[in-house]
Amino acid sequence: MTDTAVPPPLASFIEKAAALLGPRGLTTDPELVAPWLTDWRGRFTGRACALASPANVEEVSALVRLCADHGVPIVPQGGNSGMSGGATPDDSGTALLLSLRRMNAIRDIDTESGRATCEAGVILQTLHEAAEAQDFRFPLTLGGKGSATVGGLISTNAGGSQVLRHGSMRALVLGLEAVLADGQVFSQLTPLKKDNRGFDLKQLLIGSEGTLGIVTAATLRLLPAVAERMVIWAGVHSLPAARALLLHCDAMEGEALEGFEVMPQASIDAVVDHLPTARPPLEGRHAWHVLIEVVADRTGVDTLRDRCEAMMAEAFEKELVEDAALSASEAQAEAFWLIRETVPPAERARGPAVQHDISVPVESMPAFVETTAPMLEAEFPGTEAIAFGHLGDGNVHYHVIAPGASDASTWNATQGKAISRRVHDLVTQWGGSISAEHGIGQLKRDELARLGDPVALSMLRAVKQALDPRGLLNPGKLV
Repeated sequence: MTDTAVPPPLASFIEKAAALLGPRGLTTDPELVAPWLTDWRGRFTGRACALASPANVEEVSALVRLCADHGVPIVPQGGNSGMSGGATPDDSGTALLLSLRRMNAIRDIDTESGRATCEAGVILQTLHEAAEAQDFRFPLTLGGKGSATVGGLISTNAGGSQVLRHGSMRALVLGLEAVLADGQVFSQLTPLKKDNRGFDLKQLLIGSEGTLGIVTAATLRLLPAVAERMVIWAGVHSLPAARALLLHCDAMEGEALEGFEVMPQASIDAVVDHLPTARPPLEGRHAWHVLIEVVADRTGVDTLRDRCEAMMAEAFEKELVEDAALSASEAQAEAFWLIRETVPPAERARGPAVQHDISVPVESMPAFVETTAPMLEAEFPGTEAIAFGHLGDGNVHYHVIAPGASDASTWNATQGKAISRRVHDLVTQWGGSISAEHGIGQLKRDELARLGDPVALSMLRAVKQALDPRGLLNPGKLV
């Protein structure tokens, strides 16, 4: 929205917001605002009356109060790397896009207590590097670590590849600071191991996608740096065999088992076609490929390779694997992980597809994929159902690829929409979730309303009404 298009009430608001935040803190320049109006996947594009970039929590608080006074909706945004359109405004042009990217200070890293306090705009990779400089680590990582911010990760309760051992973002947040819909600052950054003063209020804000409050800072759990890791690539004949291998590895390594990813052969083929430098870790072809990461602290460095070799030797004896390769160096370990992280873009490069971020009970994941994939391919002839992801936590990225030569926009709006509805129906029948780690946003809002438990939905709406009665915080998202 250009200045000439701003209605008088919004013009008054923008004038006051500009005075509050200064030239670095507010812009209506269409060229500066435009890059932030479309979501990462390019599915949603909106309009905004301005882009605000406050520098501290005091400015956020004052700005939110100003928005409340003028009835201006707020769409909070971190790295704009979400998958569900949760940080994109609607097309009315009345909402304020609120960027937290200027609030990027790591306030403290406490090595004695193993925690970091940082602002919402801190990029995940920056946090990783700061922790590593102190011989610690923040145990959550994902493909978008170079753009995802702490605030966005908290607001969507992000997962990633280390949930198997460390849990999602919810398990790593020790304290929280946030600005509520009326501008009040909720401040509980100091963690307490025991605190029974009623509800754990920070948990309401984690995963709420900016609909209940705007996360401005957090205290996060840190762990001692990994002294050594071993990454293993294995080929197995079926997904149930991969599940059996997971149980075998967990029994032998337990807390040292940090990652367990599965990919079908079709995904490996797609990566090799998409990434010129990619080389299959194994010579032969296998129905499913498994990536396993085992880590060691300083006391276990000398025995890590021996333990992993023994673990895989026993897996061969039990006929759980057909072939396997253990990383010989850190560079090779990174190369193994690069293949896994390249699966999503490689799948997208194949052509139109509908992607689903779903979860089912961990023990049901192999049966779910083996049952539903052929079912969908039969119901929608010419499609190909591809599942890959985090076997250890039941999260499967479930892509259904369109028949060759399909027009993307037409297919997504017709058959693709019907496929997603069918996938969500099946996930619900299996006792799962239509959103495992990417949130609801606007992409899945209507599906949540259609399939969600009525009692749970009623409770969500009641909390929203209590904390944001005017519906100004991230309207049109989640509920």
